[in-house]
Amino acid sequence: MASDFSGFLPAAPVIRIGDDGRPFIAGSRCSNCGNTFPGERMACSACCRRDTIEAVRLGTKGKLYNYTIVHRSYPGVKVPFVAAIVDLDEGGSLRGTLLEAEPDPAKLPPDMPVDVVFRDTGQTGPEGKPFVSYFFVPAQPAQAQGEA
Repeated sequence: MASDFSGFLPAAPVIRIGDDGRPFIAGSRCSNCGNTFPGERMACSACCRRDTIEAVRLGTKGKLYNYTIVHRSYPGVKVPFVAAIVDLDEGGSLRGTLLEAEPDPAKLPPDMPVDVVFRDTGQTGPEGKPFVSYFFVPAQPAQAQGEA
């Protein structure tokens, strides 16, 4: 997978591309109550403070909170697919598509660990630049120490 997305357009308002060409999810954190939200906020929706919001990069690890298996979609969209809500480990929740997972409820356990990944959407803007978006994939278990 490409890691330099310098020439790409973000497919969602919460996606930013850093100076190093690596995309990330921009978020806001309230220093008063600690709540974290995707995107830019002027005020905390938990404690209503306006003077305590700071910009943060959201994490890339989380857990599957909820999902639905989509069997009918727009023409050209391959079904079935898993539309998911993920609670990020460092705070905040995102909605998106869970890839590389079988769309079978028996194989999608509650709190399943997932990683946020960034990929080319396969679409381009009017000027021909490709779009990058975030997706979720099942987290790979940490390799046991001593294994090759």
